[in-house]
Amino acid sequence: MKQEFDAIVVGTGMSGGWAAKELCEKGLKTLVLERGRMVKHIEDYPTMHKDPWDFPAGDIITQETLKKQPKQSRSGYTTKESSKHFFVDDTKHPYNEVKPFDWLRGYHVGGRSLLWGRQSYRLSDFDFEANAKEGIAVDWPIRYKDIAPWYDYVEQYIGVCGDNIGLPQLPDGKFLKPFDLHAPEIQLQESIATNYTDRVLTNARVAHITEGTKPGLGRNTCQARNRCRRGCPFGAYFSSNSSTLPAAEATGNMTLRPHSIVHEVLYDADTKRATGIRIIDAETNETHEYYAKIIFLCASAVASTSILMQSKSDRFPNGMGNDSGELGHNIMDHHFRIGARAKVEGFEDKYYFGRRPTGFYIPRFRNIGGKTAQKEFLRGYGYQGGSSRGSWTQVAEQAAFGETFKKELIKPGQWTIDVNAFGETLPYHENKMYLDYNKRDEWGLPTVTFDAEIKENEMAMRKDMEQQAFEMFDKAGFKEVSTYDDGYSLGLGIHEMGTARMGRNSKTSVLNGNNQIHDVPNVYVTDGAAMTSAGNQNPSLTYMALTARAANHAVNELKKMNL
Repeated sequence: MKQEFDAIVVGTGMSGGWAAKELCEKGLKTLVLERGRMVKHIEDYPTMHKDPWDFPAGDIITQETLKKQPKQSRSGYTTKESSKHFFVDDTKHPYNEVKPFDWLRGYHVGGRSLLWGRQSYRLSDFDFEANAKEGIAVDWPIRYKDIAPWYDYVEQYIGVCGDNIGLPQLPDGKFLKPFDLHAPEIQLQESIATNYTDRVLTNARVAHITEGTKPGLGRNTCQARNRCRRGCPFGAYFSSNSSTLPAAEATGNMTLRPHSIVHEVLYDADTKRATGIRIIDAETNETHEYYAKIIFLCASAVASTSILMQSKSDRFPNGMGNDSGELGHNIMDHHFRIGARAKVEGFEDKYYFGRRPTGFYIPRFRNIGGKTAQKEFLRGYGYQGGSSRGSWTQVAEQAAFGETFKKELIKPGQWTIDVNAFGETLPYHENKMYLDYNKRDEWGLPTVTFDAEIKENEMAMRKDMEQQAFEMFDKAGFKEVSTYDDGYSLGLGIHEMGTARMGRNSKTSVLNGNNQIHDVPNVYVTDGAAMTSAGNQNPSLTYMALTARAANHAVNELKKMNL
């Protein structure tokens, strides 16, 4: 029997959850497909309450895990024993690298919405206009005013805390009260205000509920546990599992199907529309087809583009929507792992509540007009950082025992502070992904090959990132200031994007200003693949806003019978 729906959503992560919620709430019978396993809010968070001593290796990744997740573990922080189950097995899900690329993934209901860093910043017209002004890549087909109401909508629904500070390069939003800054961070904030006219320090804007509740499954205020990547039993940070998917389910319009590997969008040459999708059941290897009036690809930048590449027809011999030849090109990420560290003297009488899951933010201050212009590089970067006090481990190696040792163990240690820069990567056409049909996975599908790297612009930016971090810490009076550059390859930021970019025509881009494929208007791509440039801000909030906007457009067009 032919299985038909009003809409099909591919993926259950950040954008997929939002697509499901919006389409279902607008009355569409919606099939939501996830290639991985089911993860139910709270009951499928096995490590959410475990302490370090509850793990055989103290939450340090084991050699056994490393054998299965060698690439997932290259970040140095993702695959701890407490979170490894939310990252893929590299031996089961291989990919290929011409140049180093860290494709960090979670195949399960909720995707990386369970794993993200929760930093939530708006893009501005500095970002939307940059390509056009500099003659780089193609122009965004939208501007800030087009997406601003949708930023409002998303922020109010998910819960984002922070301060409004009136910067044009970092638009204000609808925020809950921020977490408190620590004493050394206030010292740095005051020093920056005294010594600079081009930059400010503010509270990080993060998708945590800090007051009241938000819609979803019992979403409540953050308990400052800082165990977010394990899944939050309080629903305090935004995830699809606690927020948007339950909202979609509550309508009665959602059919959720895990273990469904989508590999092709079906196309009708006569109607010039997509008719549905083809999947492989990950458990049985059976092939199924499902049909719908509109399709939302929200599987992630790499996965959604892979699906389009595999969706070949007489009309689209090189992949659906690929008249421009840009499908798979222009891979971007945010380069980071560079900054400064220091010790802070004083504030021995100051401490903080719990384990704050955030820190401070220094928004972009380069190339935004006037004296901020740089000769060495285009675009800019921001800093994310935080301070803390040492723990009992500081005295663990002391040659002491007895009463004195015990007293020292319960004293908080010295304050330290660190900052990490996140910079924009330009959209280079030659940075690309493609499919290798000679190397297939266990379901017979081609594997992805990455050929991408940062270039001279990013390298020049990194020098400034390091220098400015040192300078700000030094002027603040911090001690033993040292800089670091831990090296970077694309993908490590887990912000891969740009592989099916938005643009103004099908000759130079894949999607239009409504996230539709130019010549297949009932297919929408609203994840990172759609990004025309990267900005330097964490992109998830933009994905969510674009998705909500596109879903509204799709329903209106459906009512007009344009799809």
